[in-house]
Amino acid sequence: MEADISFIGLFLQASLLVKLVMLTLLGLSIASWAVIIQRRRLLNAAKKEALKFEDKFWSGVDLNKLYQELSARQDSNSGLSSLFVTGFKEYARLSKLNGRVPEAVMDGSYRAMRVSLSRELEKLETHLPLLATIGSTSPYIGLFGTVWGIMNSFIALGAVENATLAMVAPGIAEALIATAMGLFAAIPAVIAYNRFSTQVEKVEMSYANFMEEFSSILHRQAYSEKEQA
Repeated sequence: MEADISFIGLFLQASLLVKLVMLTLLGLSIASWAVIIQRRRLLNAAKKEALKFEDKFWSGVDLNKLYQELSARQDSNSGLSSLFVTGFKEYARLSKLNGRVPEAVMDGSYRAMRVSLSRELEKLETHLPLLATIGSTSPYIGLFGTVWGIMNSFIALGAVENATLAMVAPGIAEALIATAMGLFAAIPAVIAYNRFSTQVEKVEMSYANFMEEFSSILHRQAYSEKEQA
């Protein structure tokens, strides 16, 4: 009786442990692609939102008017708009309390924006550790399935007197499929993790640059209000 060398046939003929390894790797691969698609959409949306907000911010619009407009839809604010609303809100609050101490006003508003920045970055980095974990562990899981399958093949080979290549090939093939599936799950995860990490760093840099520029504007406004007072 000839062994079925197709992928499905090898899977059905595999031992229970190797089947579990293959199913685990399949699940990790599906989870990896789900995260990749979701993170790609989120990062693309974050970059578009940042460009759109910067265009509006530097168009010369009145900051009070912009703050009121964004505050009316605060639940939908994210990225730079969230940083702006948080910083300007804290600036306005502290100006009423410490209007004659610009340093205190600026320090408070900057700290508020730092907290908002951390929250925004946390959103962007969600599930990235999962990609790193899948990328680093999947090859070893596949290798474990391969070692187990080959070990079983040689045990079965030792139990017969006249061994042939046709008897060993299916077992070795099913074992190697586990390694292939491990690489299939790991390679996209590693590539996506490196790419997304770089994109998050670029977004973080753009957010940090905006914070510094916005802080400079608030700094000038704080001292201007102090002189007028």
